[in-house]
Amino acid sequence: MTLTPTKYFYPNTMGRMILMATADELGDENLADVLRFVKLDELIHTLPAANGERGFSFSLVSRTMEGIERYYGALAGRGIALRVGRATFKYGLREFGPLVGVGDIAFRLLPLEAKIETGMQMFAEVFNRYTDQRVRVESRGERVLWHIDRCPVCWERRAEHPVCHLAVGVLQEALYWVSGGKFFRVEETNCIAQGDSACTIVIDKEPLG
Repeated sequence: MTLTPTKYFYPNTMGRMILMATADELGDENLADVLRFVKLDELIHTLPAANGERGFSFSLVSRTMEGIERYYGALAGRGIALRVGRATFKYGLREFGPLVGVGDIAFRLLPLEAKIETGMQMFAEVFNRYTDQRVRVESRGERVLWHIDRCPVCWERRAEHPVCHLAVGVLQEALYWVSGGKFFRVEETNCIAQGDSACTIVIDKEPLG
């Protein structure tokens, strides 16, 4: 299902997950209000199909997330988008986890730092293989850098601050799952929306606390 012309897409099932996660967080009526606010009424009553066809455009992802921030304000919108990202990961794990082996015993037996580095590479592979998003993972000392070279969350946006809160939330939940329930500092330091060449999310390898 392609609703807005663009060159780059998520598979329909990922668009479906994002909208379902947003509805979980906001409720159906509030989600409908946000979608009307950004003139995406066509998404209110019809979810994308649960299939792998690349038909959910980057602009739909970006406009939905921008709508949340504009409708609720920057601070509240950031918190909502983070929670939507975490819920989206939970949906996505059921769909894509078995395809990359994150449940394999060999992976679960890795030391924590190796598990984080390997897990981030595995999740990057999901995006690079099944979507038009492009991700590079770089290990640098005590941190892992998650670089998004082609980003749907801030697609065609302009901002004075990083806005890819959905992506940060997805990674927060991914790390929580990979580590068996630990929390990590995850912060977007660079964003294409503010003129950077890539969106960069910095992940500490050591858990908080």
